[in-house]
Amino acid sequence: MTTNSVLIVEDERVNVNIILDALKPHFKTYIAMNGIQGLDRARQNLPDIILLDIVMPGMDGYEVCRQLKSDDRTSGIPIIFLTAMSDIGFEKKGLELGAVDYITKPILPDIVRLRVGHHLEKEAYRKSLEIKIQELKQAMAQIKSLKGLLPICAHCKNIRDDKGYWNQIEDYIQKHSEAEFSHGICPNCVEILYPDVLLKK
Repeated sequence: MTTNSVLIVEDERVNVNIILDALKPHFKTYIAMNGIQGLDRARQNLPDIILLDIVMPGMDGYEVCRQLKSDDRTSGIPIIFLTAMSDIGFEKKGLELGAVDYITKPILPDIVRLRVGHHLEKEAYRKSLEIKIQELKQAMAQIKSLKGLLPICAHCKNIRDDKGYWNQIEDYIQKHSEAEFSHGICPNCVEILYPDVLLKK
């Protein structure tokens, strides 16, 4: 079974150690101590989820998030912000940039573990659903179906295709569906074609 990976982007070593103690027994972990390093690690390792501090020297967490979300390689990675700021405006800004959640400081190990596990489960379900949708689309693309008005000869029962050619009904249906045919003779045709058989009974 593949172990999920977590990238921790946090400039305070104390917080890094708390997060590592909570996650390392369960996940593969990467560490970045600033925003630029976080971008490099994210692009290099493509973690399953990122814990991202907002306030860091140089490049802050918002800019890191913005750049990750604008890069096709990393845009789908869930980001959880780490913040000591409780102002709803900061939370709103992060969510607008594409973050999935917030963990407030001081960091509690159980909360970190539960939040990370929850979002990884959601992401796994989303990916599974995405795969099933693609498989369904491929299956639907392979299915030929009969639909619309079919011009059929009132006498011989041949069907006219969209190119104007007349086809025997079984040929037309086989080309436009998954149906297969076996042949027999109905009682009415037996009476017309083989009257002697009926007389012998």
